[in-house]
Amino acid sequence: MEWRERASCQAEDPDLFFPVGNIGSGPTLIQTDEAKAVCRRCPVREQCLAWALDAGPMDGIWGGTTEQERQAMTRRPVPASPGRVTP
Repeated sequence: MEWRERASCQAEDPDLFFPVGNIGSGPTLIQTDEAKAVCRRCPVREQCLAWALDAGPMDGIWGGTTEQERQAMTRRPVPASPGRVTP
């Protein structure tokens, strides 16, 4: 993936995007803001986000989004079945 070689995060501490600590603790709000600031100036942010959305649930900040934000992006309403009455 050549886009990774051009990513702004290459020069940053990985712990900013993937914090080490208690399992399930996730990034702090400050870490999230700092990581997203790096992503905002990244020339390959869109490619990174597309890759993360295709890869499925993953920890960390990818393409300027948290795991929860990416999950919200991929949720789609279930289409109604033919003949089904919806309230």
